[in-house]
Amino acid sequence: MWRKYIVIAPVSVSIIFLATGCMEDKASQCQRLIQVVNAGNALIDYNKGQQVTTSLQLSKDLVAITQSLRELNLSDPNLKEIQSGFKNVFQNLSQAIAKASNALGDAKAAEASPSGRETLQKARKEIETVLTGAATTAGKESDVLVKRLNQYCTQPE
Repeated sequence: MWRKYIVIAPVSVSIIFLATGCMEDKASQCQRLIQVVNAGNALIDYNKGQQVTTSLQLSKDLVAITQSLRELNLSDPNLKEIQSGFKNVFQNLSQAIAKASNALGDAKAAEASPSGRETLQKARKEIETVLTGAATTAGKESDVLVKRLNQYCTQPE
C-alpha cells in the first residue's frame, strides 16, 4: 500500500508544479495590461485635434486596442476586472470619436445655404455633446482604473 503512495505523491506534486509554473505571475500580467492601455492612451494623445480622416482612423485604432485588451487572457481576477473597465473606456471612446467624425464630415460637406448652415450647427452641437460627454466620462473612468491598476500592481505578491 505504501509503495502506491510513494509513486502517487511525487507525480501529483510534479503535476502541481508543472501547472503552476506555466501560469503567468501577477507582475507579468500587470505589465501586459499596462502596455496595451499605454498604447491606447498614446493613440489618443497623438491624435488630439486631428481632422476627420485621422479621427476615423483613431476610432478604428481604438477598436484594435479594445480587441487587444480582450485577447490578453489574464487569469488574475482583479486584473480581469480592471481589464474589463479599460475595454469599456476604449470602446466608448471609439464609438464617440466615430460619431463625432461622421458629424464633422457632414459639417464639411454642408453647402453655403440656410439648410447647410443648419446642418453645420447641428453637426457642431453633436460633436461638442458627443466628445465632451465621452471625454469627461472616459477620463474619470480611466483615472479610477489607472489608480486601481497602479495600486494593485505595486502590492507585493
